[in-house]
Amino acid sequence: MASVNPPRGMRDFLPADKARRERVLAVIRERYRAHGFDEIETPVMEDYDRLHAGIGGDNEKLSFSILKRGMDAEGIRAAADDPAALADLGLRYDLTVPLARFYATNRAQLPTVFRAIQMAPVWRAERPQKGRYRQFLQCDIDVIGDATARAEAELMVASLDVLDALGLTGGSIRVNDRRVLDAMLDVFGFAPEERPGVLITIDKLDKVGPSGVVAELRGRGADEGAVDALSAYLDRPAASPTFDEVGIRSALPDGIPDEVITHLVALGDTVAAARGADAPLVFDPFLVRGMGYYTGTIFELAHPSVDYSLGGGGRYDGMIGRFLGQQVPAVGFSIGFERIVDLLPDTDAEGERSVVLVHDRDVALAPLLAMKAHLVAEGARVRIEQRVKNMKALLERSAADGYTSFASVGTETTADTLEFKSLA
Repeated sequence: MASVNPPRGMRDFLPADKARRERVLAVIRERYRAHGFDEIETPVMEDYDRLHAGIGGDNEKLSFSILKRGMDAEGIRAAADDPAALADLGLRYDLTVPLARFYATNRAQLPTVFRAIQMAPVWRAERPQKGRYRQFLQCDIDVIGDATARAEAELMVASLDVLDALGLTGGSIRVNDRRVLDAMLDVFGFAPEERPGVLITIDKLDKVGPSGVVAELRGRGADEGAVDALSAYLDRPAASPTFDEVGIRSALPDGIPDEVITHLVALGDTVAAARGADAPLVFDPFLVRGMGYYTGTIFELAHPSVDYSLGGGGRYDGMIGRFLGQQVPAVGFSIGFERIVDLLPDTDAEGERSVVLVHDRDVALAPLLAMKAHLVAEGARVRIEQRVKNMKALLERSAADGYTSFASVGTETTADTLEFKSLA
């Protein structure tokens, strides 16, 4: 028999799962809007050339392309070695590239500093495995047009507020700056052409440790003196740095530009002021984040309940200029929606009244629907079910779908005589 499952790496969501996801989305949307961000929507497709313009990093290799319309088998064979000849459109693999295009298209109608929300599915040709899907939801906020630390601070404060609102208090944000990384590699002595590969290896520090990073760099033939300098720096005794000028400088070698440190200190002060306490920021001089379009501050959202990040982002001042021909500062933060949903308890929406009316077979349709309309007008969510022999299964299914109570409806029942019983 032919498969009736969804495509590999994609999922169906049953009503209870969908309702739970929508409740989480509603919290995220409400909190971000409260912080002054406005929601936009972009097409699920973009031009092939735009998606493969070298601004999407490794994600470009995972994009789904859309075959040009009207191509026959002979044309497909003739263009087999030229992807651009086969496809003129592609599914978006993230929300940042579409946002950059959106801003370039609509700039005249947007404020000087534009704060955007995007919550939408993206597609990547991943190899499906646990926690890795070909279609998944991204929740992004971005600030375009502000080059100061205020932009990063607004993103961080809003995202920490989202965690708090979802009950995931105690979150923190690891922070670094790509300019710090570039300056450190320069101080250690890595040549410019080596640095992309060196950063890929340094990004594995949490997984393989300092000795693993050093061994991999030696194995790939990186400059011996530079590797020795990095190794000595990784092995030095050091406490966790505080997020202030003294702490940040103590975590870095000499030679880091003062303006970068000043930017980070201002960021910490701004977040602390907004949160009304010490900023829950952690300076990590070896935080890399893999996207090649980052130009400044980078960050990852952490929570003590898990050992992986719940989101992240960074400054990408060079991207929009690729579309406009002039530089526009931009910074974004992406909440890891799928990971956060998995962390939250499976609870119903607080205060929602949801009712199942279980009616006898001989109850007339008109009074039954009038009864339902009366409850809906009072703000209840109502489902009608005909009484069956196996009532236990019916009520268990209703509870699984998020309903909280039920009432039996006979031929003499009225809206005033309904008796509700809990489905708990």
